Amino acid sequence: MLSATVPIPPSPDFWQQAVRQLLHPGQPLGQALQAQAGAALDFSGVQLMVPAFSHAQNFKAALSRELRRPYIAPRINTLSGLLAMQPPGEDAPPSESERLMQLYAQLREHGWLKKMFSARRNADLLPLAHTLLDLSDELSLALLPEIRASAGEDAIAGRWTQALAQLLAPLAPSAHAMLSEEAALVWQIWKIQLDARDRIVQRFDAMLDLAARASLPLIWVSPTEPEPLDAAFLAAYAQHQPVRIVTLDWSRAAMAPLYPLYLSAWGELVREEEGPAPAYEEFAASAPPEASAAAPSALPLLCPASDLENAAVQSAQIVLRWLQQGKNEIAIVAQDRVTARRLRALLERAQVSVADETGWKLSTTRAAAALAAWNDLVSARGETNALLDLLKSPFVFPADPGRADRVMRIEARLRRANIAGDWQALQTAFADARDPDDLQCILTLARQAARFGGRKTLSQWCETQRRLCEALGMDAALREDGAGQQCLLMLDEIAAEQGALQDQFSFAEWRALLNLRLDATSYMPPIKDRRVVMLPLNGARLRRFDAVLVIGADAAHLPSPPQETLFFSNAVRRELNLATRATRQRQQLRDLVELLCINPEVVLCWQTHQDGEPNPVSPWIERLELKLAQQGAAPLQRLELPPPVQQLRALPSSMPAPSAPDLLPPTLSASGFGSFLACPYQFFAQRMLRVAVMDELSEMPEKRDYGSWLHEILYKYHAHLRDNDTPLPARAALLAQFSEEVFQREMQRHPAALAFHARWQKVMPAYLLWANEREAEGWQFAFGEESQSQTLQWSDGGIELYGRLDRVDRNEQGQRALLDYKTRSAASLRQKVKEDDDHQLAFYGLLAGGVIEHAHYVALELGPDKKTGDAAAPDFARRQKMLQQQITTTMQAVAHGAALPANGIESVCQYCEMRGLCRKGAWL
Repeated sequence: MLSATVPIPPSPDFWQQAVRQLLHPGQPLGQALQAQAGAALDFSGVQLMVPAFSHAQNFKAALSRELRRPYIAPRINTLSGLLAMQPPGEDAPPSESERLMQLYAQLREHGWLKKMFSARRNADLLPLAHTLLDLSDELSLALLPEIRASAGEDAIAGRWTQALAQLLAPLAPSAHAMLSEEAALVWQIWKIQLDARDRIVQRFDAMLDLAARASLPLIWVSPTEPEPLDAAFLAAYAQHQPVRIVTLDWSRAAMAPLYPLYLSAWGELVREEEGPAPAYEEFAASAPPEASAAAPSALPLLCPASDLENAAVQSAQIVLRWLQQGKNEIAIVAQDRVTARRLRALLERAQVSVADETGWKLSTTRAAAALAAWNDLVSARGETNALLDLLKSPFVFPADPGRADRVMRIEARLRRANIAGDWQALQTAFADARDPDDLQCILTLARQAARFGGRKTLSQWCETQRRLCEALGMDAALREDGAGQQCLLMLDEIAAEQGALQDQFSFAEWRALLNLRLDATSYMPPIKDRRVVMLPLNGARLRRFDAVLVIGADAAHLPSPPQETLFFSNAVRRELNLATRATRQRQQLRDLVELLCINPEVVLCWQTHQDGEPNPVSPWIERLELKLAQQGAAPLQRLELPPPVQQLRALPSSMPAPSAPDLLPPTLSASGFGSFLACPYQFFAQRMLRVAVMDELSEMPEKRDYGSWLHEILYKYHAHLRDNDTPLPARAALLAQFSEEVFQREMQRHPAALAFHARWQKVMPAYLLWANEREAEGWQFAFGEESQSQTLQWSDGGIELYGRLDRVDRNEQGQRALLDYKTRSAASLRQKVKEDDDHQLAFYGLLAGGVIEHAHYVALELGPDKKTGDAAAPDFARRQKMLQQQITTTMQAVAHGAALPANGIESVCQYCEMRGLCRKGAWL
């Protein structure tokens, strides 16, 4: 039988030319046309294979335009679609997960592999196994037909040895051993994979079986030359039926008359064996006059953008303008996926849907992020940031009506206590939580995390992951999300794909496998509107659009950066008939030229600067502009659309002074009233609007943590002295004992607490001296660390004061003294009590009901004299009365609608967290 190629140069009417040539009398469609004289033509006796199903519509539309009468179309399918219609084989190939984990289970048994590839643990070998399988598949696709033909494995082994020798020749002898071991590893893995159960072997066998049963003439349409497996299939098919291969013609004879400029700028478009490209003038001189009709109507437009946001905005405006012009077939070629993401968000904000034909990695979806967040939490053993990331996922406890408030409470408590996190610390932190559901949430997570230990089979890991989804309410939420459904389906597939693999794997290995599968799986959101499609550069082959926008026409993305694996250099790849960097880049350049030749309007957009550094345009575009300059033509036009003009009304800024009587809080703390005195607007934002900035989690303990530890130590110490008769000589050891209990516990969580431990050890002797002297004066510890509250009433309302008293002492006369611990020196505290605006002690006196006669700040830091001490509040009773009157008057005024201006002084505003809200500086 006859096998022939029908080459057609890239042009807007590629499909029309293909149909015309196939209708010639010597072609399959032409023969069918001559054999039928009826009004309705029947081409169903011809098999047409296209690269994708979208190309079938292009072919049928071109055939309708050419015939202009009714016809029955050929049988159109893709090769994969035709193979899927064949009966399955008896021995199904192993699934990807089974295949990957089988190889990984073998690799982890060899310690030298971990050493060779610098793997710290077994799970680090999983990406290596994935790479080795990819290389094996690549070798099978390239060499399997040659093995089946006549050469056999011995000849292939000879080529392998020759390729390896070329690689090692220029290298130092010290590198030979390592590269030889890598080569032997790849060779052995490929030979092991190349058996009857290999999916590529089975696919090739199915292709040959399909060719052996060929009963229809075949028209094979492809923009590229057939790959080795496809070429072997076509050769086998041609032994039984005629085969016509319709492909793009990139020969110099075809390109020179039509596109002399492109061929002169990019001489590597043609095959190497055709020699170097002549100068542009030679092409132009030899081009026939009618060639200009098939040449591109316009050169591409360039759209340089200053940064990512500008590139996305410019691209969005270009697409919106095309839609306004009535263009309904617009393509976005996403070379730069980061900018493409931002562009898609801008278009969706403008109510323009983008049909993404490539899809996004499943690992980038929110559903996959929820699964990854759980695995991160288990791996981090309850670390706080990992816990908060999980709880903030919308897929976790979605049916809980109080979920948002619970997450906020949990985060506030963890940040306030600066808990770095582990499961035991988390449970301890919420043991006294007001809402028992907060503790229950932590307990549920801890119980589930305990199930992710030990070693399990893949099926058992999938079952554990599914039970987790049910326990956290994630299952229902994932089923309602498109990407979530795909995640659940992937877990089911991994469980079903286990096959004969019964090896057990650790959690780290399961996590690595799941991440690989999520990263290797594409998620395609539902396509509702196809006016704007997003696709890769090779996805535009043999397709014509009204306009095309290429995002990422810079040197970093065009051509795409090479992805070398292991030792496979271009020399080795060339010897083994594998794709090299040069062949990949030539094909990508052809894809770009085809895009320019076929589509009437193409815009190339890129960022001129990235991270503050210049980002040059693609060298291919620079070469095109250089060729234009050499021939004296105008340079490529630049396209820059100004942003849409918006009329803004000028509003002069002034000091905010809100009035919110309905938002007066029912309770007031000492710090809250201090905030009111410092700046009423700060009080309004923090206490009335409840705009709070959460504390930052710190890996290092802070001074507030040190203060809370000292409060715990001193409460235990003085409570013990109150309840037990302890002689003076034993008190130093007692204080040291309580101090060690607290600091040893904290140093297990934060080793850096050792510095505070040493600091407190220096203070303890001085504090003991002061405490013993105070006891000698007749003062005894009464109670401490006790919450108190008092209500202040006025004629039409009231407010509840609340807080916690550090310590209250009592003497023999029945007098009481309020003590407030401060990690400051006594001298600074004595200065503090002299200030008229210091109200903290008086506030605590009001909390105690006004029955306390004395109040002191207690220094827990050494002064210059190496002593501690206390600072007594002067005229304490009068200050309490004045503060009570002040609170009553001011809070009553707020309740009656008094303004709350932002009148804080600079020392207050300098560190105020609400400054961005009041915008001080914009109205001064």
